[in-house]
Amino acid sequence: MTASIELKETRPDLGVVKEILACGHKTLTEPQTLEILRAYSVPVPRFKVVGGVDEALEIAKGLRYPLVLKIVSHDIGHKTDVGGVTMGLRDKRDLQDAWSQMMLDIADDEPRAFIEGFLLEEMAPRGTEVIIGAIRDEQFGPAVMFGVGGIEVELIKDVAFRLAPVSRQEAFDMMNEVKGISLLTGWRGGGIKDFDAVVNAIMRVSDIICENDEINEIEIVYHEGAVAVDGRAVLK
Repeated sequence: MTASIELKETRPDLGVVKEILACGHKTLTEPQTLEILRAYSVPVPRFKVVGGVDEALEIAKGLRYPLVLKIVSHDIGHKTDVGGVTMGLRDKRDLQDAWSQMMLDIADDEPRAFIEGFLLEEMAPRGTEVIIGAIRDEQFGPAVMFGVGGIEVELIKDVAFRLAPVSRQEAFDMMNEVKGISLLTGWRGGGIKDFDAVVNAIMRVSDIICENDEINEIEIVYHEGAVAVDGRAVLK
């Protein structure tokens, strides 16, 4: 497999990025990370941060069900562990019920957490999950990571690394190195899926870590051929 498409040259909205990076927190919330990804032309779901259930119900009228509801708080690092993520909301009733349950769960598990809002986003179509990340190593500088399978890839260590910046061919080479590549190419000779969308995302993440010295680490879970469905970033 070799690179087959040029990455379109689009300049990121650095004003938005720098404003987010000046927020004063060590870690960014998921909406902040998604805004940076969007500024660098990484596809993300349509989303909105809301403050209350009435606002959520109103905003949902302009979104496409099914929806995902997530808690937004710098005090909560692992949202799923405290009931801070509900997926597959099919209608207004589901959204109301999920909101009520989430408020109860957060009150029980993280009573002192400052809640900044709630992320309401369109649920991405299912696809093979890949994880794309970047770190700033003290010795080697910025590096980019790719693996197939979402967050569990960290457990099986099926990943490839390159020093940044990463070229288009290097991104394709990274994809070829992981054992889980069959999930993207199709099992036993199935058709090749949308490699170009994934390689573009790898290159964009490379740009982010290279062009923003404030970022120490960034990681996204990306639905192959679709959108970044989760993201986090750690600052210096």
